[in-house]
Amino acid sequence: MERRNVGILGATGMVGQRFIQLLHNHPWFNITWLAASDRSQGKTYGEACKWKLDTPLPKHIAAMTMQPNVPQGATGELPHIIFAALDSDIAKELEPKFAAAGCAVISNSSAFRMAADVPLVVPEVNGDHLDMIEQQSWRKDSGGYIVTNPNCSAIGLVLALKPLETKFGIESIFVSTMQAVSGAGYPGVPSLDIMGNVIPFIKNEEEKLQEEVAKLLGTLRGDEVAMLDAKVSAHCNRVAVEDGHTECVSIKFKRKATREEILAAWSEFDPLHGQHLPTAPENPVQFEDAPDRPQPRLDRMRGAGMAATVGRLRECPLLDWKFVVLSHNTIRGAAGAAVLNAEVLARLGKLKPVKPAAVTA
Repeated sequence: MERRNVGILGATGMVGQRFIQLLHNHPWFNITWLAASDRSQGKTYGEACKWKLDTPLPKHIAAMTMQPNVPQGATGELPHIIFAALDSDIAKELEPKFAAAGCAVISNSSAFRMAADVPLVVPEVNGDHLDMIEQQSWRKDSGGYIVTNPNCSAIGLVLALKPLETKFGIESIFVSTMQAVSGAGYPGVPSLDIMGNVIPFIKNEEEKLQEEVAKLLGTLRGDEVAMLDAKVSAHCNRVAVEDGHTECVSIKFKRKATREEILAAWSEFDPLHGQHLPTAPENPVQFEDAPDRPQPRLDRMRGAGMAATVGRLRECPLLDWKFVVLSHNTIRGAAGAAVLNAEVLARLGKLKPVKPAAVTA
């Protein structure tokens, strides 16, 4: 696979930093362009960013000059591939500009997740939905497009649900999340609000989770996604955990399933087998049999932070079965999910410019 130049939009935030951490030694991608807010323009990345991750900021990245957050006016050439880590309101304005300039915009934002012609993708779950990019007006006009990954709590959940939906069908889902503070970005939740506390409200989170699960587990029919025909109810809570979203799930199937069948569905789930994608975990869903697992501190880095860990599988007296699923919210649930989407697009040949990307003055 040839190594392609990429840019990061929103590079100084927590998800932007994860992009840098995951991409700076990536065998397929090479970071050549960084942008964030207007106040960062012209500074070096080291000056503009307060680095918060547990690995050192690469020196060559720290020395890079922050570019304008628009496709025009940068020094040098705008990369054809842009990883976007923007707040939703800003993404609504900026991401279409980059798509119109001929860029493949691999977005972590919620701005276009539910748009009818924009694929919302977890490759192990619905990689075939990537075909939707061919319907986008940007693709037809400039070769650019937008692809999104889901909400950080939806990703771990649908990884656990997909093999069950395939084998047994899903009638209804009840999920209660315990979401880490890193999901709120930096500085995120004030310490006096979260320490020793649980906050039973995250703005728009329950609505996102319910809508996105239906689209992710839906079926692509022609140019449209037929949403999953199941009831989904979510409670979303912020808890005093640094990284790792934990979700308690109860589920009702359309066809009865035994414990052994459920465990087999998870262990045999290997939809990306043979694709040899650098960021893909060898086992995307891993079952932990210990009665007190999964736990964020112990299990969030499974599969280099890209696997979902399930545990506590038992019968549910209200529905059919219940279990706990854990995933790393800023790796699998954010930057890592977008990088994996880009790897699949590269394998499909959809990261090659259809027309030349915009070259700036």
